[in-house]
Amino acid sequence: MKIWVYIDESGSIHKNSNTNYFAIGGYFAYGDEFAHTRIMNKYKKINKKHKKNRKMSMSEELKTRNMTLNEKLELITHIQKIDNFIGCAILFDKSHMRKQIAQSNIFFNYGVKILFKDTILPLLPEDETYEFILSIDNRNISVGQLNDLEKFLNTEFCYFDYSFSIKYYDSASHYGIQLADLIVNTMYMRSKDRSFVEPILNTLDTSKFRLNIFPGKIYCGRATKLSMEKSSELTKVG
Repeated sequence: MKIWVYIDESGSIHKNSNTNYFAIGGYFAYGDEFAHTRIMNKYKKINKKHKKNRKMSMSEELKTRNMTLNEKLELITHIQKIDNFIGCAILFDKSHMRKQIAQSNIFFNYGVKILFKDTILPLLPEDETYEFILSIDNRNISVGQLNDLEKFLNTEFCYFDYSFSIKYYDSASHYGIQLADLIVNTMYMRSKDRSFVEPILNTLDTSKFRLNIFPGKIYCGRATKLSMEKSSELTKVG
């Protein structure tokens, strides 16, 4: 089965950063070949409507940090209704980590591994063959590092019948990455300053999102595996 994964980050990994939190995440789509395009097209349609209302150029990026609360709410409300969409994120509490982050790119690779291990894979049926197709924002990736993550993931999960392929995009021209940014930023702000995203958290369909907090075994949101059926065995993201 193909799983399309869109990833961005929020906060700062750098060892000299004063922020206590760093998040990696976004969303994944599963099912037929058009599952991921349906999600992206819905986001694109609403995003362009917002840009038109703001009298922005259609080629200009409407960044998450510049969106109003109502704009974010409209996007999240519509996106989470789409079948085969799951929002996901891993939040790193740097204040509880025993070692400093030495190199940002190496830690990012590790963070993506933990995103899969703790957040994505627990929701997927076991003993299946998965082809993960990742799209990632290229803003913090140097040319020499472009192949590192793909090799790393394929090695780390070599015991399983998984394959990973990665493409890097400029978020300014990729609506899937922009949606990933909206989701991971919401989960990041949940811990940094919850008041900014409280209305969004209150509207989340907890069956369509999963957040894990690292270090530790804390998770919020969906707990049960995806089976095309709704389950009541959920804990609240908010």
